[in-house]
Amino acid sequence: MQSVNIELTASLDFRSYEAYNTLRTNIQFCGRDTQIICVTSCTPGEGKSTVALRLAASLAETGKKILFIDADLRKSVLVKRLKVNQSITGLSQYLSGMSKPEEVIYATNTAGLDIIFSGPMPPNPSDLLSNKYFRALLEDQRKVYDYIIIDTPPLGLVIDSANVAENCDGAVIVIQADANSYKFVQKIIKQLEKSNCRVLGAVLNKVDEKHQKRYYGRRYKQYYGSAYASADV
Repeated sequence: MQSVNIELTASLDFRSYEAYNTLRTNIQFCGRDTQIICVTSCTPGEGKSTVALRLAASLAETGKKILFIDADLRKSVLVKRLKVNQSITGLSQYLSGMSKPEEVIYATNTAGLDIIFSGPMPPNPSDLLSNKYFRALLEDQRKVYDYIIIDTPPLGLVIDSANVAENCDGAVIVIQADANSYKFVQKIIKQLEKSNCRVLGAVLNKVDEKHQKRYYGRRYKQYYGSAYASADV
């Protein structure tokens, strides 16, 4: 296994740090059978990737062994965002049969957290994410890690997330405040349910702190029955 030097927690303010702790706790209360979790959103720019990665780091802080998978094969910005300046072998190369699992898993400088980057954009992302190699990867790594957190593309744009969700124990939807209609969010939830994936709940993201109470009290309940956390990330 190779290693990569990335920083995940230094830039969090206290409110955001506690929000992720709340999210982590609620994930843990979902039970031991909820081990592989995909994170999606309705549209781009809602903070889905940041939430997924911070959740993985928060789980690792408890002493758990975590694997984060960047399954956004179409338009991942994770390598650039994390300022990774070394050559990376990623998920698309494994799914295409070009690399072995041990060649795409990287240890990070966060204890207990390993990561698989997306790799070069392939011509057939949906096909790769629904092939037998992806299922085999998840089943093999399930035996190694306590949690596997998978970042997927926005489900409102492409079907990739639904393909991933078929192999997951649960899904979390990241919803940006004031960015989506109630009907659109419900459509995304139904799409996940068609994949026979349990929808664990939602994260309301980028909430104006002055209006946070209003969202928790009234509007957020429209989207889903229970809130996990609210973070400005």
